[in-house]
Amino acid sequence: MSPKHIVYHIPVCPFSQRLEILLALRGQRDAVTFRVVDITKPRDPSLLAKTRGTTALPVLETPSGRILKESLIILRFLDESLPGRPLRRDDPAEHALETMLIAKEGPLTMAGYLFVMNQDRDARAAHVEKLLGLYREIEDFLRAESPTGPFLFDDFGLAEAVFTPIFKRFWFLQYYEDFDIPKTDDFARVRAWKEACMAHPATAQVCEEEIVKLYYDYALGAGNGALPEGRNTSSFTFTPPWQDRPWPPRDKYEGTASDATLGLVA
Repeated sequence: MSPKHIVYHIPVCPFSQRLEILLALRGQRDAVTFRVVDITKPRDPSLLAKTRGTTALPVLETPSGRILKESLIILRFLDESLPGRPLRRDDPAEHALETMLIAKEGPLTMAGYLFVMNQDRDARAAHVEKLLGLYREIEDFLRAESPTGPFLFDDFGLAEAVFTPIFKRFWFLQYYEDFDIPKTDDFARVRAWKEACMAHPATAQVCEEEIVKLYYDYALGAGNGALPEGRNTSSFTFTPPWQDRPWPPRDKYEGTASDATLGLVA
């Protein structure tokens, strides 16, 4: 059996899910070995040695020991190196278009995470407007380049693999901020794209309940395994598993619920 690539990852991480979506689409799930990293604990020194001290995940290690970082780079590497038809478009102009759309993902992701982590009620309106402005840009792009849709081209492709995990993580905005793309005509194209992406069978690695429960601490302004004040256990803990915990309170602006209330006490 040929040696496999190894991906060090957080199972719920959207940037890791991009890779899982690609593998599912290509029928190559067994081409990669996933090794889970517990972000509630200090990084393993052996992993830090491989990454030369950086902690961002996912990280891919090739069978020869080469380390690749950044999810978009890893995604493109796997897309180009695994058997089967690549997700990226063969036509240079079409690939340029999907790359233009992918460039809009970073600002959208940043705005969504800053919104869910915001702790100032008075700043909420500004976060809403920021996200709506970014969705308007995507709406305009899709109306111009792919008005009938639902995908950018004829099927789920590279841009969809990049955006879908972010759309799914934004379940935390629906739950904690009651925010979603408006159901109005001026957002109809981007909303249809989002819904088609999320409904694709290759994107079912996570569910809304999992995202809402695990990202509770993000909604309190504590990311990447950090602990909110007054708590002893991160919502990202593996035990007790998220399936055994109650849904967290929706009102994030009233301070944290206790570990016991959140079902974090074994």
